[in-house]
Amino acid sequence: MTAPRTVLAVIPARGGSKGVPGKNLAPVGGVPLVARAVRACRAARRVTHVAVSTDDPDIAAVATGAGAEVVHRPAALADDTATSEAALLHALDAHEARHGSPADVVLLVQCTSPFLTPGDVDGVAAEVLDGGADTALTVAPTHGFLWRHTLPAPHTAPDRTTPYTAPERTTPYTAPERTTPHTAPERTTPHTAPDRTTPHHTTPAPTTPRTAPGAGLHAEGVNHDKAHRPRRQDRRPEYLETGAAYAMDATGFRTHGHRFFGRTALVPTDPARVLEIDDPHDLARARALAPLLDPPATPTRADVDAVVLDFDGTQTDDRVLIDADGRELVAVHRGDGLGVAALRRAGLHLLILSTEKNPVVAARARKLHVPVLHGIDRKDAALKHWCEEYGIDPQRVLYAGNDVNDLPCLALVGWPVAVADAHAAVRAAARAVTATRGGAGAVREIAAWLLGPGLDDSSRPARTPVPPPFPAPSPQGK
Repeated sequence: MTAPRTVLAVIPARGGSKGVPGKNLAPVGGVPLVARAVRACRAARRVTHVAVSTDDPDIAAVATGAGAEVVHRPAALADDTATSEAALLHALDAHEARHGSPADVVLLVQCTSPFLTPGDVDGVAAEVLDGGADTALTVAPTHGFLWRHTLPAPHTAPDRTTPYTAPERTTPYTAPERTTPHTAPERTTPHTAPDRTTPHHTTPAPTTPRTAPGAGLHAEGVNHDKAHRPRRQDRRPEYLETGAAYAMDATGFRTHGHRFFGRTALVPTDPARVLEIDDPHDLARARALAPLLDPPATPTRADVDAVVLDFDGTQTDDRVLIDADGRELVAVHRGDGLGVAALRRAGLHLLILSTEKNPVVAARARKLHVPVLHGIDRKDAALKHWCEEYGIDPQRVLYAGNDVNDLPCLALVGWPVAVADAHAAVRAAARAVTATRGGAGAVREIAAWLLGPGLDDSSRPARTPVPPPFPAPSPQGK
């Protein structure tokens, strides 16, 4: 029986990035880009090994947490001039040294393509494994008309071999009759010569030629005759390289040293998912698209060791009543108390983390028998210290929040969660979003994610309506 062929997916992810600092660790949909790439590769059926090539210890830690092997890239292969091919060759050598045998097929997977799917990865691998291709790449079909600028053709003077003949005038020219004498306009004010102490032209001379972009250049069609515009259905599609995933026969890659050799196969992907992150605007677009393109995902008990909860806006509806003595009162949801009690019984580490130092927060924590840190300016630093103190991997922490001061904590943990009415930036950074608003049972919903249908209240609608006007609350609640 033939042994299965080894497919090594290599994800280059160096620490230095000029366009977007820390790009490979930037979260999209609540997950760092490098971790998104690792997960896509690990979920691909044809991939046997996943390795992240990096020079950055933080990237290495996230890659390890996501389940990848780490290839520590030397500085000579991690500067701005280093090529992806050089990182691949180094990773192939490291794989062979680590496992004692060479890879049969090597994949180059870019973590700057955040919406890469396991199907895309399997597609390029299968073309080399089964389809007889030497190389393969992901592409997006397009019917677009492409144009480019070209230099104008050399100017040719008109032919002067034939003498010019003026047109014959058939009738004599007669000047029009002036019916009234010409009178110069009356000057109502004396004429004053312009002051010549300053230059006559006050508009400064331009420092660059006043030339519109492309002026003097010609435009020509790249993939079409500009004089002929066929209908879309009459044109064969062309294919745009997505930059997301490439597959190569490993022996051929070592021989040729580049990613395209022999027969190359194209693996079409969904054009709606094609996005490469090269600048902050690309990153912002990816974060906006993530809720639309990422499959819905909620954690289970197997994914999480600790649950950390913001207070205001997450366990409350973010409103406050102040009595005549200045005491603050908030409303909480009894279902959240039931959920917290179930999480505690299940053995998860629990923590309430709040920026506000308020007796209400401490009272609620005592009622729930949950430790609390409040009056915290740097919530992310406090959370990191708490994880270190209890030996908890941040990638196995669920943090639930609602506002922008929760963003640093969301970026630190493996399961960032936003409540349904959270700030838009928080929802964009979250890996999962509750269907329930803060203070209306969102914590109970999270407990149901982790502990299963035993906490599921089928009578509760999928989305809790806006609560009625603020009730007469108590700082103590379930």
